[in-house]
Amino acid sequence: MKCPYCQHQDTSVLDSRPASDNNSIRRRRKCARCLKRFTTKEHVELLDLSIIKKDGRSEPFDRTKLLRGILKACEKRPVRRDKIENAINDIETSLRLMDRTEIPSRLVGDMVMERLKTLDEVAYVRFASVYRRFTEARQFVEAAREAAKFNKSASQKGAWGRIRRITASAPL
Repeated sequence: MKCPYCQHQDTSVLDSRPASDNNSIRRRRKCARCLKRFTTKEHVELLDLSIIKKDGRSEPFDRTKLLRGILKACEKRPVRRDKIENAINDIETSLRLMDRTEIPSRLVGDMVMERLKTLDEVAYVRFASVYRRFTEARQFVEAAREAAKFNKSASQKGAWGRIRRITASAPL
């Protein structure tokens, strides 16, 4: 690992522990030349996922882009960051469990919509308005009703299982 301060190649690991997300390892390192300390985070490299857009273009799966979209929908809403991170982790895990590397963007959008229903109804409607390209006020009302109805039934039974059913029934 190269030192970010002096670019020297010789660094040693002082401490290693699981990161808070339990999907990576946090390492404290020390440079042999300048003696400065820094932290690195290691992730397992998995197969690259490609997202197939509506127009047929393919682009690499971008977790950061997914995060930005959900954060935008949740802007100024009482949704905790850890809940959003958990949603993204669940979505990415579900995509990787599909045993294919090319995923239609529609499927990712549907998974985000389902997850936003459980996080925040307003965020769900915001995301839906962009994702479904609302053109009339009535579409907002219908989306709000759909989210409210979903949350009422979800409180009676587990909601996240529905996303698992969506991914299992997704066309190839």
